[in-house]
Amino acid sequence: MHGTSASPQGQNAQQRSAHIRQVVLARGVELRQRYPLLNHQDALGAGILAFALAGMIGSATLYMTGHMAWWACLLLNAFFASLTHELEHDLIHSMYFRKQRVPHNLMMGLVWLARPSTINPWIRRHLHLNHHKLSGTEADMEERAITNGEPWGVARLLMVGDNVMSAFIRALRARTWAHKLSILQRSLKVYAPLALMHWGAWYVFLGFHGINGVAWLMGTSVEWSAATLSVMQVIDIAAVVIIGPNVLRTFCLHFVSSNMHYYGDLEAGNVIQQTQVLNPWWMWPLQAFCFNFGSSHGIHHFVVKEPFYIRQLTVPVAHKVMREMGVRFNDFGTFGRANRFVRKERQAADTAVAAQTQVVCGNKL
Repeated sequence: MHGTSASPQGQNAQQRSAHIRQVVLARGVELRQRYPLLNHQDALGAGILAFALAGMIGSATLYMTGHMAWWACLLLNAFFASLTHELEHDLIHSMYFRKQRVPHNLMMGLVWLARPSTINPWIRRHLHLNHHKLSGTEADMEERAITNGEPWGVARLLMVGDNVMSAFIRALRARTWAHKLSILQRSLKVYAPLALMHWGAWYVFLGFHGINGVAWLMGTSVEWSAATLSVMQVIDIAAVVIIGPNVLRTFCLHFVSSNMHYYGDLEAGNVIQQTQVLNPWWMWPLQAFCFNFGSSHGIHHFVVKEPFYIRQLTVPVAHKVMREMGVRFNDFGTFGRANRFVRKERQAADTAVAAQTQVVCGNKL
């Protein structure tokens, strides 16, 4: 039913991409025929959202009533929040309630509330659709914002898990004040209001406990006002039930996504080169909080209109045909190449050889 046999020999990138798309789509059709429940896409999307929100609220309630450890609540809510990220991504591609704007927009609002660390999803829709058109280029603002194409170092480590820090560092790097102001204005627009509140509370949490930690090491203590302690009690709870889970989820997702996408030296329109499958065993702790993104997202670049749960079910078949057609798997060299498809040195050498060949051929003529 879903044979993948086709030789990539003699096929160009577009033909190989089309073959991957054909095989994966056929597998999706087969799954829907075998499991008719999968045909109820709107109901499944709404049901998964209800499950994720109930899980987050339930975990938070158990923690606040003393029936769950803080770390268990944080990890569970990071997982549940990762489900809502997948739902938002599907909603951006209009996969649920496409012709019913009220439930569609209600779902968009709810997945945003579950992940207040993120940008406005209605704005993200434009960025993400642009990502598909211009993946791997300087104009792909969605991936560039989460450090795709950045050389690894302290700056990228700070930026990859913190959206506001990423914008701040980019503003510092800007050469003109006009560009700095543009970055600031754009960031305020896309992150208002939830992400500004989320990351602001996170910095307050870190600052408060950091000051207390330094004071303790010095053998003293800080006499905070009653009002400050009252506010911090609320922030401490929020840090466990919503802020901390989303900080963890953000780091895991951005680390995986920014390194499974290639940047800068891709052939225009070559989907084979846009992503790799990044799923080594040691990344499973990260995959757990971004819903297996490194293993499954590459499939989405070939088959855009499949919901995330179908994509997960097609992984075995999709991986087989993707490997046959030349998609890379676990290319760890990307960490040292700043996510380039090939090393700059090799690219320069290939360009020089091509130029030399052209000169030789020209001389012969």
